[in-house]
Amino acid sequence: MKILFTLGFLFMTLIQAQTRQLIVVTTENWSTPEGKLQRYERTGSVWQKAGKAIEIKLGRNGLGWGRGLHTIPEHARFIKKEGDGKSPAGIFALKQAFGYAPFQIDYPYEVYRETDHCVDDINSKYYNKIVDSTKIKRDYQSHEKMKFPKEYYKYGIVVDHNGIMEGEKSIRGAGSCIFIHIKAIPTAGCTVMSEAQIKEIMQWLDPKKTPLLVQGTEEVVKALMKDERIR
Repeated sequence: MKILFTLGFLFMTLIQAQTRQLIVVTTENWSTPEGKLQRYERTGSVWQKAGKAIEIKLGRNGLGWGRGLHTIPEHARFIKKEGDGKSPAGIFALKQAFGYAPFQIDYPYEVYRETDHCVDDINSKYYNKIVDSTKIKRDYQSHEKMKFPKEYYKYGIVVDHNGIMEGEKSIRGAGSCIFIHIKAIPTAGCTVMSEAQIKEIMQWLDPKKTPLLVQGTEEVVKALMKDERIR
């Protein structure tokens, strides 16, 4: 419980400082690829639910502690690694939303093309970065296209796991290219839902409220949020 208390204290400090929107994803255990997502918004010192809880899918092998705003517990049993099929657990900033075509929302939004790549090659200097492949010298053998015939990335949100944004440090092998996006089945590590659901979340996000993603088992999330007034 000491580990969970420490995480809860860190989380309380973060949200008291600036955050007024939360996306909270919970699962029954570390190995399930299914969970629930509930949005929260803070008014004063009280967090209230925003919208209804929705069913979501996660990594096909469940969860592992990721690299975000939290500290990974010293004796953590499950830690996110490249190619492990796990979604990251912890507290994460949300970077820009994205899609295949313009979408009028308040949150920062990027239109991606087939030539925009998210690099998952651990030997590349661009590991865990989204790059315009027409403007760099490619040194990677593996990547994800940010636009492709299937509509999985038609709408999505970049999760700041393992320093994905330019100028941030990514630890090689700690996991890459983590998004919230469209899909109906478990993934390699992302959190997914229907098109209508992701669009509603994107329209709700307010950059002035510094939204965060909190993701973990019910036990972990309960500990993280125990010091907050939740309704």
